[in-house]
Amino acid sequence: MSTEANPGPLVDPGEELSPRDIDRYARHLSLPGIGVEGQRRLRAASVLVIGAGGLGSPVLQYLAAAGLGRITVIDDDVVEASNLQRQILHRDADIGRAKVDSAREALLRLDPELVVDTIGERLSPDNALELFASHDVVIDGADNFATRYLSNDAAELTGTPLVWGTIFRFAGQVSTFVPGHGPMLRDLFPDIPEADSVPNCAAGGVLGVLCGSVGSAMATEAIKLIAGIGTPLIGCLLRYDALAADYTTLRFSPDPDRPPVTDFAEVALACAALAPSAGVSAGADGSGEREIDVADFRAAGAPDLLIDVREGWERELSSIPGSVHLPLNVVRAHGWDAVGEAFVVEQSDSATGAGPDPVDVIVHCKSGARSAQAVAILQEDAPAHVRLRSLAGGIDAWTGG
Repeated sequence: MSTEANPGPLVDPGEELSPRDIDRYARHLSLPGIGVEGQRRLRAASVLVIGAGGLGSPVLQYLAAAGLGRITVIDDDVVEASNLQRQILHRDADIGRAKVDSAREALLRLDPELVVDTIGERLSPDNALELFASHDVVIDGADNFATRYLSNDAAELTGTPLVWGTIFRFAGQVSTFVPGHGPMLRDLFPDIPEADSVPNCAAGGVLGVLCGSVGSAMATEAIKLIAGIGTPLIGCLLRYDALAADYTTLRFSPDPDRPPVTDFAEVALACAALAPSAGVSAGADGSGEREIDVADFRAAGAPDLLIDVREGWERELSSIPGSVHLPLNVVRAHGWDAVGEAFVVEQSDSATGAGPDPVDVIVHCKSGARSAQAVAILQEDAPAHVRLRSLAGGIDAWTGG
């Protein structure tokens, strides 16, 4: 496998720059390695950006400002108030809107001549190959392991360069994967981690400005590939510790024993776990439901046990009356045994042989993601007469409803 320093330029120069472009990109035109030809390459390039959140926000803004010709944004989420601390693409007025719609509007404000395509759904095994094959570069700003590995596998199958980045709390990582020109994500991290093995931003937190540092580095990598300048992070993992103001680089090589990616069989299982209906199994009443919406929750009255799996500081902001605090990390560590610390579930009556009455347990978090994880964990060891359900939309839906 070749390990060229820079496999670019990836894009042939497009049409001549207009007077508007010459004025707008003057600071690029005087840069060695970019100049007029490099700017024409940028103007002819198409980039797919996965996610319009914390990393996607700076990536999209800087690529649009740099003069990219076409950007496709894929994201199935809506803007929430808690996003605004770091997702600077969106405004307070965008709360409740689809992120792709808010992103498109923001990018066109920045450059009305930019072509912005939006896809309001997740990247999936069904659409990944076509999307990767139709773009020059893909930038992965996803917030879950399944999508990151799907991106890697799609890049490997289509030969599309992929810029990858992650953030957590005060640290971030960036790398660039170009099939045929260096190692891929699976050479660095061979196996897909469990979905709940690392807390997400909601549970673990993230320094808002960290997104700008890491996202800007990702946008820089894409520009380097398109224009064929500099040395991309191929075979290098850039690590940034914001608290220590420390950048380090880990070099890694292709694993000669790693089997090549030939299909989506493995990653499809991980992606299926992200679907809203994933993990559903029958409760004590045989209904097969693991989720309850706010309207049904209110109509049913207080459950036997309402568990709040958020962090303590989140409960200080708001809480549902009658809820019992049991953080998700405790549920992960102790499973159903953790519930015994908060609530005594009746056992069967050995004298009469009668079974216990059904017990209704509802779990909630902020938006429903963490509570769904908790339900899946608790279900493994919960008594048969316990019905476990996650509150769809979490306390956000309860407050709004």
